[in-house]
Amino acid sequence: MSKSVFCLSDNESQAERMVQELKAAGFSNNDISVLFPDKSGTKDFAHEQHTKAPEGAATGAGTGGVLGGALGWLVGIGSLAIPGVGPFIAAGPIMAALAGAGIGAAVGGLTGALVGMGIPEYEAKRYEGKIKEGNILISVHSEDSDEVKRAEDIFERGGAHDISYSEEKGVPKQEERRV
Repeated sequence: MSKSVFCLSDNESQAERMVQELKAAGFSNNDISVLFPDKSGTKDFAHEQHTKAPEGAATGAGTGGVLGGALGWLVGIGSLAIPGVGPFIAAGPIMAALAGAGIGAAVGGLTGALVGMGIPEYEAKRYEGKIKEGNILISVHSEDSDEVKRAEDIFERGGAHDISYSEEKGVPKQEERRV
């Protein structure tokens, strides 16, 4: 069963170091997500943003959102606006989850999207609060216990906090479904 490991980073440089370590440890850029507030004036991290706030949560994925360093290596990087929560920069599977959920119309906003990624609701609410305060959420999708342990070790060495993991729910096979 697939698992995801989550943590919070205090700042951009710490997050970049952990993403670089994940890359060096063999994790795919398709399996790593980051999410953080898009603070106006943080030009050292987000050089260009493409947000269509009037449309709800519109992404800049593939439209020129550019990040430097290790985070520039991630897939689907871009800006999005979550009504009632604010502007964010996201990359990886979380960007697809937030954009695909039509977050602008979705009940639950960021917490709902995090729950949809497999984070238990009580942790998702805690993460949302800490992300709003400026922390950076990093998540890694993994296929086995060894990868989970490697990701946890990288997060611990990197000084991350609120480290947790969850099992991702798969669609049951036809014969396992109850009618």
